[in-house]
Amino acid sequence: MRMPIRFLHAAVLCAALTAVTPAFAEGKKIIAPQAFRSMLYLPFYVAMDEGFFTKQGLDVTKQTAGAPSVALSAVISKSAQFSIHGPEWAAIAASKGAPVHAIANAVNGAAVWIAATPDFKFDSVKDLKGQKVVTGMMPTTSTSLFIKLLKENGMDAKTDVEMTQVQIGTEPGPFLAKQASVAVMYEPGLDQVVAKGMKVVLGFPKLYGPYAFSVVAARADEDPDTAGRVVKAMEMGIRFMQSHPAKTVAIAKKEFPNLDPAVVEASVKRMLADGVYPKSVDITPDALKISMQTQIALGNLKEQPDYKTFIAKDLITPALAMK
Repeated sequence: MRMPIRFLHAAVLCAALTAVTPAFAEGKKIIAPQAFRSMLYLPFYVAMDEGFFTKQGLDVTKQTAGAPSVALSAVISKSAQFSIHGPEWAAIAASKGAPVHAIANAVNGAAVWIAATPDFKFDSVKDLKGQKVVTGMMPTTSTSLFIKLLKENGMDAKTDVEMTQVQIGTEPGPFLAKQASVAVMYEPGLDQVVAKGMKVVLGFPKLYGPYAFSVVAARADEDPDTAGRVVKAMEMGIRFMQSHPAKTVAIAKKEFPNLDPAVVEASVKRMLADGVYPKSVDITPDALKISMQTQIALGNLKEQPDYKTFIAKDLITPALAMK
């Protein structure tokens, strides 16, 4: 018996769809190591918690590498598909020949602040001269930006301030113990000390404006369809954060149950207000340039990466066009 033509076409179409989409129908499995577990990466957590990766046909396993270099190395070796960390790590690797690029924005502000004791008089950066300052252990962007700031204001970090470098995340301890009048901090440490009466005297997000602080990185030869789905899921998460701040705070509290809920809320609200969390996955030339200038000043990079090859605009543009 011959099958009617219209049914034959329908059968062929169904068979074709079944043949090409089962991995995504079931959720294509991908591994995405993050450098650290950090409130900075909340756009990634929101995209996971709100099911945006699932809606894009992806089954994401989130891992914590413990260091940016370890997260990126997993991608380079193909033991993971995507990694989240500062763009400088991918730029440095690319400058040495590694086939990696940045496919999505994750943090778009220089998420570092300077806090001081309530009685500290601060009118300009020069007021920091001669002060004891708690900072994160190098290499880290917070301390790098602080050193650069001092240099830009005619000071030397080795001779004009007394820096105490501690493990990242432990800055509040010695600062609250009055071992220093000033501290250079990330969130949520910043709002932990603010809750104890300390004050914010300078914010790098407002000082620099858009600044490519953290990105999603991938191999340049990663399957473009899969990579495009990741970028779209991140875009959905970022849009959700901008339009649902209260729900974003609730997700952050769930992700960080061991932190004081009031500190989590204050941290998220500050990073939304200061433009640390991006408004889209786009990475602009200016945001990349100013970020890489810090690395060039520190001697980590010899020159700016080529924007056209380092930033995957072919993946970003379709995500921005989503309705």
